[in-house]
Amino acid sequence: QVQLQESRPGLVKPSQTLSLTCTVSGGSITTSYYAWSWIRQPPGKGLEWMGVIAYDGSTYYSPSLKSRTSISRDTSKNQFSLQLSSVTPEDTAVYCCNAFLTSRYNYWGQGTQVTVSS
Repeated sequence: QVQLQESRPGLVKPSQTLSLTCTVSGGSITTSYYAWSWIRQPPGKGLEWMGVIAYDGSTYYSPSLKSRTSISRDTSKNQFSLQLSSVTPEDTAVYCCNAFLTSRYNYWGQGTQVTVSS
């Protein structure tokens, strides 16, 4: 059973860079053919997929966030990370990490609330 745990940055100031890390246990982030994603949900809105890093390290981003988003990984720590630059209050959301192989092997972190406010 893969388990994911997001870091908890809490409050981020406008214009700063939001950094989140997802720590994975019960499986390796290099296992074929898993995809490791970041997804967020702003208050009162639906889920928004932000981007993914695949088992081979390739990355893909939402076009609407691509200019501000970077996803990386540390295989030695079995972690993958999100950086979102130039945040505004509109980036306030619950941020979740996800591991997906098939509908049967689809795992979520518990999510972490990030508030952007001065």
